[in-house]
Amino acid sequence: MPPEWAYSDYRNPILIAWNWSFFPLDMLVSATGLTALYLYRKPSPAWKTAALVSLVLTFCSGMMAISYWAIRCEFDPAWWIPNLFLMIYPMFFIPKFWKGTFAIRV
Repeated sequence: MPPEWAYSDYRNPILIAWNWSFFPLDMLVSATGLTALYLYRKPSPAWKTAALVSLVLTFCSGMMAISYWAIRCEFDPAWWIPNLFLMIYPMFFIPKFWKGTFAIRV
């Protein structure tokens, strides 16, 4: 990636650590999302729980990034658009779990 596409202070060790701090969260999002797909195809009702966890974690990941950029007062669409997407699209599905469309039975 060309340096001019990188976020500001991308070589700062604190920002590198901040960026790597998303790795466990991103892995959990991926693992729960893939598990939900696997269980859905199986079919197993446990897919709903895995999907809900994945959606909530996805929202949190986007929100953390947007919060960071907002606190720094940096409004670069290249960083905001993907993270707003991560924040917004789960909100279309999460309410369906609560309304009964994907009702979770415990």
